[in-house]
Formats: sequence, C-alpha cells, structure tokens
Amino acid sequence: MSEQDEDQQVVKEMPGPGAQRAAAVLLGLGPEIAAGVFRLLDENSVRLIAMGARELRKTPENVPPALTSFIEQMDSIGGDALAGDGMLREMAVKVMGQEAARRAFDGVAAPVPVDEALGAVSTADPEQLATILSREQPQTAALVLGALDAGRASQVIKHIPEARRPHILRRLATLESVDPDVLREVGLALSQELNQSVSLGTRRLDGKAAAVQLLRRCPAVQQSEVVAEIEKDDPDLAADLRGKLFTFEDLANLTDRDLQTLIREIDMGQLAVALKGGSLAVKEKLLKNMSSRAAQMLNDDINAMGPVKLAAVEGAQSELVKIAFGLAEQGRITMVGPADKMV
Repeated sequence: MSEQDEDQQVVKEMPGPGAQRAAAVLLGLGPEIAAGVFRLLDENSVRLIAMGARELRKTPENVPPALTSFIEQMDSIGGDALAGDGMLREMAVKVMGQEAARRAFDGVAAPVPVDEALGAVSTADPEQLATILSREQPQTAALVLGALDAGRASQVIKHIPEARRPHILRRLATLESVDPDVLREVGLALSQELNQSVSLGTRRLDGKAAAVQLLRRCPAVQQSEVVAEIEKDDPDLAADLRGKLFTFEDLANLTDRDLQTLIREIDMGQLAVALKGGSLAVKEKLLKNMSSRAAQMLNDDINAMGPVKLAAVEGAQSELVKIAFGLAEQGRITMVGPADKMV
C-alpha cells in the first residue's frame, strides 16, 4: 500500500463525534458496564470507539462536551420513543436469555432459590424425606421433587413405595411452573414435620453398618458362625455382611499356606478379573504364593484383558470372598480380620 493510500485509509477511519461521545460515556460508566457493552458490539464498532478514546486522550477538554452532547441527544428522544423498549429488550435477551429478560422488563420477581424456599427440606435425608412425602398428596410430593436437583430427587423417589410412584411422577410430568410462595409454604410445613420427627426421637440408623462394626470386633470364627446362622433365613443379607466383614483386600492378611489353599479352589479367570480392581499388596501376595509359570500366566491374562466394568470386578471379588468364607467354615483356612492378632 502506498503512502497516499495509507493516508486515505487513516482519514476514512478517523472517528467522528459519535465515537468520541460513545467513548466518553463508556469511560464514565466504568469498566464492568463497558465490558458488557463491548460483548454486544462487533470488532469494527469497538475499534472505532477505541479510536474515539484515543482522540479524547489527546484533547481531554472534549470529554465534558461529549457527555453533554450525549445527554442532550437522550433528552431529545422523547417519551414516546423511550416507551418503546424493544431495542433494550433485545439486548437484554442476548445477554440474559429470554425468560430472565422477560421478568426484568415485565417487573416480575426472580424465582426464589430452591434452598431458600424449601429450607431444611432441600438438605434432608432422602429416605426420611421420602417417608414424609409418601404421606402427602401426590401433587405436593411432585412439587418438592420438581424443585430439588435431579440427583437428590432420584435418591428420594427410590425410597417412596412403588405403588405411589406412578401417581407422583404423573403429577410431576404435568408441572409447568411453580409459584414461589406456594413452594415456600410447602417447604415450611415439611420442615416442621422433619423437625417433629427428630424431636420425637426418630433418626436415621444404619443398622447394617452397626452390625458390621460389632462383628468386625469379633474373631473370624465367631463371624462365620453368626453369618452362617443368618444365611439360613436371609441369604442375601448374609452375602452382604460377608462382603463387608471380610473384603477382597483382607486376603492380603491370610497366611501363605491359607492363600495357597484358596488359590487351588478358585478360577484363575475370575481371579484375573478381581485383581483388575485390587490393590498392589493383594496382587503381590497372591502372585508370591503361585508357581512362577502360573503367576506369569495370570499377569498375561490381566494385561490382555483391557478395561473391565466395575460391577464385574466387584462381582468377582465378592465370589472369591465367599469361597474364602466357605473354606473357613470347613476349617481348611483361618480368616484373619482387623480384630484378629497374629503371633
């Protein structure tokens, strides 16, 4: 580009009074508002305003006249034009979204945050809240579930009796809006009921966890006897207790002789799956009690297996623990738990 062309380009891009007025107004509004305005402008418009700002910096005495001119132009717009807020509404929609902009321009209050409206209900124990909602009308339960975040709502619904779930979910599916005042009233009433449950001595108790803690303080022989007795009436509960009393990681506490006995009874493919999620300590202890050939084959199987679903790993570990328990009940190995001291 020749020097003459460059001069013509500069002249063409010299900002007019409008650019200086815009720069003066934005400087007066401050950085935060100016940044918001810039987000709504294209690059060429921002460049012209920047040039206007440079001109003002050269002649700061022009700032007051620029602001005065802007104010005079605003005054000249007239009440009828100001009443037509279409342009401002469009700008707000771009920044805030359709619904938020509608509330702002129509004078509608923003929705009350769920935590503020529901109070203690929004953080209540899912099972306890489900118990209370099960006694309420389906529309009330639906209102609460719709206001909760999806994760907590799913935890609550699974504790509500199956017979009531379809009625509640049908109501929930037809909800389109929630009156904040209604939500606040429901939250207050349910919070009082939650508090009353606590005052009456009702509290959440994980009986299974308490039972496991007690049993883990008993010798392994006594654990086996108790679980075997429970299994006569409730096999599922017995299996769950076994998995919590003696975990796959506890295999590392078995003696070498007991581990060798266990290895002879288990499927190597199942062991490979179980070790995909086991600790290095368990893996090393098991490999140490195998022949070098068997250990190498097991390592090869694990490496060639690729990713395995967590459910499959946990299932394999549970089966191996069950086999270990069976051997202990037969007296062929000695289970060693956290409460057992070896000498």
